[in-house]
Amino acid sequence: MNAQCRELRLRDGRTLAYAEFGSSSGQPVLHCHGAPSSRAEGELLLDNGTLTELGLRVIVPDRPGIGRSDFQRGRRIVDWPADVLELADALRLDSFAVVGESGGSPYAAVCGALLADRVRVVGLIGCLAPADSPGALAAMPMPLRVMFRLARVAPPVLRALFRLNLRMIRQGGERAGERMAASFPEPDRTLLSRKEIRDGFMACFEEACRQGTHGPAWDLRLIARPWGFDLGTIAVPVLLWHGERDANVPVTHGRYLASVIPNCRATFFEDEAHLSVPLNHHREIFSAVRSALNGNAAQRPAMA
Repeated sequence: MNAQCRELRLRDGRTLAYAEFGSSSGQPVLHCHGAPSSRAEGELLLDNGTLTELGLRVIVPDRPGIGRSDFQRGRRIVDWPADVLELADALRLDSFAVVGESGGSPYAAVCGALLADRVRVVGLIGCLAPADSPGALAAMPMPLRVMFRLARVAPPVLRALFRLNLRMIRQGGERAGERMAASFPEPDRTLLSRKEIRDGFMACFEEACRQGTHGPAWDLRLIARPWGFDLGTIAVPVLLWHGERDANVPVTHGRYLASVIPNCRATFFEDEAHLSVPLNHHREIFSAVRSALNGNAAQRPAMA
């Protein structure tokens, strides 16, 4: 990883690790990484030049038990805003945006629900719907349904599966990456044919498992179970982007969120998938986040 890892000692003694991208004096955006992923996601998805040009400072923390952040026993999704608040206070951020990518979307959403006095706007990219929402599990591809099932009822098996995936990545070399890329739909497959993107994608998972697989498995367990808060209570503007060809998180998830979150402005890309949305529309997404931070976000109903 190129971005420097920084660490904050929280009040309960845990370490929270994070990396920063863009302008150190820019408007702050907290990025919630996917699952299983880590702060290394910033290296893959964020472009320093674009963020600096837009005047944004993007902070990507490792969630507890992931990367270099200490595990938190009994952690729930609704506990995440407390860590975010401590980080924001330590960095002297009076207000900020929160963006969640894929499995990070519940964590961004809960910040919008519980930190409305500090969060100016929430961005959701390739976002998951709650597993207990209508049709959510049925819409998922089989491998993701299996992972969610294991996360809910057999966490030790999921941890073992993550260890196996980690071994395959480390021992398989280029062939492992090429096989992984071939399983994705276009246009993600073309993006993953580029070595730097393929390596960056796998590095997110490797860093997530730095302390072992317990933290990433717990993270997915929380996402696979009821989230513990009502999406309808999000009181800040929400911007949502989702690819119609997304095979990792089907677009039905994004449409559900757009229908239940108040004040949500949704954009659906007909020819984009999971990775291609944040990579191909990076400037568009973060320009919209900056506009919302400046109070210029258009208030219109979600697009069906």
